[in-house]
Amino acid sequence: MCGTCGCGDDAKVTITNLETGKAERADSLRAPHEHGHDHDHSHEHGHGHHHDHGHHHHGDHAHSHAEPAPVAALAAMHAVNIDVERAILAKNDALAERNRAWFDGREILALNLVSSPGAGKTSLLERTIRDLGAEMPIFVIEGDQQTLNDAERIKAAGAPAVQVNTGTGCHLEADMVRRGLDALRPAFGAVVMIENVGNLVCPALFDLGERAKVVVLSVTEGEDKPLKYPHMFRAAELMILSKIDLCPHVDFDIDRCEALAREVNPGIRAIRLSTRSGEGLNEWYDWLRAARASRGQEAAQ
Repeated sequence: MCGTCGCGDDAKVTITNLETGKAERADSLRAPHEHGHDHDHSHEHGHGHHHDHGHHHHGDHAHSHAEPAPVAALAAMHAVNIDVERAILAKNDALAERNRAWFDGREILALNLVSSPGAGKTSLLERTIRDLGAEMPIFVIEGDQQTLNDAERIKAAGAPAVQVNTGTGCHLEADMVRRGLDALRPAFGAVVMIENVGNLVCPALFDLGERAKVVVLSVTEGEDKPLKYPHMFRAAELMILSKIDLCPHVDFDIDRCEALAREVNPGIRAIRLSTRSGEGLNEWYDWLRAARASRGQEAAQ
């Protein structure tokens, strides 16, 4: 569940392996040890909750004072929300580190592709798979609330794919990625592309264990997106400006967009490309090759 917006329900997360056609609920993919751990944790939490509300001294104390002022009550609720969000993010970060260690041990380059809906992530992956599939093994984890549409497109392009349907969730989390990897089984030294749910807010907060976040921004969106969603652009190592073949038909100042992105994140790199015309794709491919090569060098050290 997201500590920021409250979305998500593990019981509604489904993992579908496009190679086998097998679909499973997320909770059915838990290892026995992990399921037991989660059960124990939930039991302790529930026990503490009932104990607090059933304690007679607590009830007497509550009745001995006037009702809290609205401002104080709101402040208390805000503090609880912050504590819950920190706990959720801390758990996610711990699982992300396990994913990162798993990738490291197999010399896998994992990238987290993030964007608004319709920015062109899937189209970029399709073109990349067709152009580089013979050069490097590419595996894809697709994240969407519903449908197998994107994973089926990836499979048709020639790469193994797993679809993670998040139900009401607006982003992928580290545990969802781990479960997706269990079904995907990427090869040693492969590239794993994680296409996150279309959203420029929550995915910025959730580490998945990836080597880098790649934010895709199309020229059909406003060039001020880096200022509106600074956390995402601050978290990204690379910004891909997609659909530049449409520049003659839209009001989008590419230079200004890149300048704003660097205001938010001075180290971000920008690549302008079009999957339709092919312009800029070689620069993306060179970046990808270099990232994969550095991944192998890191493992050798």
